[in-house]
Amino acid sequence: MERRSFFRLAGSAALIPALSLLPERSVHACTRVLWNSNNLAVITGRTMDWPESTQPKIYALPAGIARNGGKLGNFTIVQKNPLSWTSKYGSLVAGAYDLGAVDGVNEHGLAGHMLYLNSTDYGARDASKPGLQAGLWLQYALDNAASVTEALALLAPIQIVMVEAHGHKASLHLVLEDAGGDSAIIEYINGQAVVHHNRDYTVVTNDPPYAEQLMLLKKMVETHAFQPLNRNTPLPGNVNPVDRFQRAAFFSHFLPQPQDTRQAIAAMFSIMANVSVPFGAPYKDFSTYNTEYRSVTDLTNLTYYFQLATVPSVSWTRLAGLDLKPGAQALTFDPDALDVAGDVTARYIPVTPPF
Repeated sequence: MERRSFFRLAGSAALIPALSLLPERSVHACTRVLWNSNNLAVITGRTMDWPESTQPKIYALPAGIARNGGKLGNFTIVQKNPLSWTSKYGSLVAGAYDLGAVDGVNEHGLAGHMLYLNSTDYGARDASKPGLQAGLWLQYALDNAASVTEALALLAPIQIVMVEAHGHKASLHLVLEDAGGDSAIIEYINGQAVVHHNRDYTVVTNDPPYAEQLMLLKKMVETHAFQPLNRNTPLPGNVNPVDRFQRAAFFSHFLPQPQDTRQAIAAMFSIMANVSVPFGAPYKDFSTYNTEYRSVTDLTNLTYYFQLATVPSVSWTRLAGLDLKPGAQALTFDPDALDVAGDVTARYIPVTPPF
């Protein structure tokens, strides 16, 4: 394994000591870890942590689907100058409430995840810019870009518009990575898009905004807070974004060079398990944000692994086994079944695209 410095690896999301210095605020939980240094495959893992079920289903969405970025389900959110497009690439995504994709990968190995960021401020609507409701932010990138750099260029001229569903605002940052190992985080702070683009940005959780995270990590490294680097290192063990980030950054630093893809996937799932939120764990004001599911994506071999927290097995889908060409039938798979295990590519059934 290429041994990068711990600062570079953890620098992907330096939020380790952050929230202890910030006012108490409502924070939802999620974690993303990218492993782009193992010389075998680019692997990314993600936890979805939420106070209720997001009703997750996995969708295989072929190229050629026309989308209206101003609509949320049957409601028109963006009245003037909504972004519209026809998908250029097929994708495999996990949906939330059947209103948009929050996790997934496309046929060219661009993957992405939407994570909660309480600090999000998309700003007042500027109708001179094409408007895209936040629930379709990730889907637009997967539909139209083959790499992180291409996605950033496509997203730059548009405006993300806040939406709300099931009593929750879409206060999000978008995290992207590609098969080349590139990485980017897009946040909207004080109405402006802020982009952090660097392949060393491998770990992301939630608040505070990324610039603060990086500054706080630098301070932590300079004070030798991670010494000694061994089993006696005092790692915070709770479920807030600070503690989860520190554990993810620490343990992913020590991942050994995998001998094969199976080992690489298992290694990433071990990190995701370590930063998952147990059932009933107190979060804010003793409400809970359990880990609903864990996903691991092999961007090199285009395979999407999924584990619902209430199902004891891991399933996976091979994009090569799906027809994602224009005109193909959209498909879906419901991971909420006790017999879900192994390769489920052949178990997908036809569906009308939900978004």
